[in-house]
Amino acid sequence: MIEIESSPQLALVLHPVLGREGAEHARLKLEEAALLADALGVDVRDSLAVTVRDIKANNYFGIGKIDEVSALIAEHDINLVVVNTALAPIQQRNLEKLWDVKVIDRTGLILEIFALRAATKEGRLQVELARLGYERSRLVRTWTHLERQRGGQGLMSGPGETQIESDRRMLADKIGKLQQDLRQVRRTRALQRTKRKRAPERVVALVGYTNAGKSSLFNRLTTGGVLEKDMLFATLDTTHRILPLPSGQNAVMSDTVGFISDLPTDLVDAFRATLEEVKEADLLIHVRDMSDPLSEQHKLDVMEILDSIEAGPHHEQAMIEVLNKVDLISDELKASLTGNSKGNTKQKQSSFMVSCTKKIGLDTLLEGIETELSKADHVVDVVIEPKDMQVRAWLHQHGNVLDETILEQGQCKMRVRLTEVDAGKLHTHHPQVFV
Repeated sequence: MIEIESSPQLALVLHPVLGREGAEHARLKLEEAALLADALGVDVRDSLAVTVRDIKANNYFGIGKIDEVSALIAEHDINLVVVNTALAPIQQRNLEKLWDVKVIDRTGLILEIFALRAATKEGRLQVELARLGYERSRLVRTWTHLERQRGGQGLMSGPGETQIESDRRMLADKIGKLQQDLRQVRRTRALQRTKRKRAPERVVALVGYTNAGKSSLFNRLTTGGVLEKDMLFATLDTTHRILPLPSGQNAVMSDTVGFISDLPTDLVDAFRATLEEVKEADLLIHVRDMSDPLSEQHKLDVMEILDSIEAGPHHEQAMIEVLNKVDLISDELKASLTGNSKGNTKQKQSSFMVSCTKKIGLDTLLEGIETELSKADHVVDVVIEPKDMQVRAWLHQHGNVLDETILEQGQCKMRVRLTEVDAGKLHTHHPQVFV
């Protein structure tokens, strides 16, 4: 793994262009890779899209491209090359020998950023587990002493355990310990989710591609306190806040880690305890950056990750889209989005155009969130006797009173919208009020 030293890391970012990838798409992916490197705190001196017609098993690139990159390394005094793809361990090692600099692939880069951003004990555990899984396949590259062997004891003993076998065993022990710690984290998380299910508040989880504006939206709709920065993976650890709804009721909103294309499988597995927060939410809010030319592709990336954890609309979980940063898009695109909404009732109900920075569309979004959450609510009709008026006070506190009439005998007739949890409590503790 790369180590950020006191001396600056001067980086060259390469994006391999494969198959029929268009020039504009390649430019945008190269730009994203440079932003990832910037998020790690390295000094990106140059970036280059490299056409790869045939992937070489040993070096990934052909000799001509390797020489071209060597010239750039010498020209800019580069000491780190970032390759925006997943490299095999042998490819990474050989490129480091050929260029005489550190080489890090996309998976390693994302792992490093996550390690830098993890603020909680849980986050650090999850990142460390993913990092060790990545390192296990690259021992031959990252450890310089692996060719040594520990000698056996006695004249008849064999050469003993090789250093690489010892280090692999050591890594396996560490991974086992981390997995045990994370199992405890999952149990704690499960208990917390059980408590939240018993509480009247519903849970709303923000999901979306990294830097789409989830944390900005989170801070606008709640008491916030989450870091907002125009940077990939500015937020990593999950945060919960109370979300006030227009009716006066509350929900719980959670801000989760941003997604990205080609998210390392080890990282998805390690963060499963966190991502289960998404899976268990009553409503997902998919925040999209509509100013990003790759917005549609990023939507597919997010949906793919949601499917991998069995979350989202394909798994019967409610979700709405927030089309963010509409203040940065053209009038033509805005009109197109508005036209699509008018022409499609379902789209109109599930997509909301907002601008977090300009505070545009937030009230409409809140109404839409409450409408979506209330679809699972129960509308109950009750008649409350004068001696049970404490039930009336409870209904006003926990429900949305749709109609209320005082009858001649002093009874209170009410029609109230309640969450499934609260409706169950009313049935259990006050069955006499139902008519």
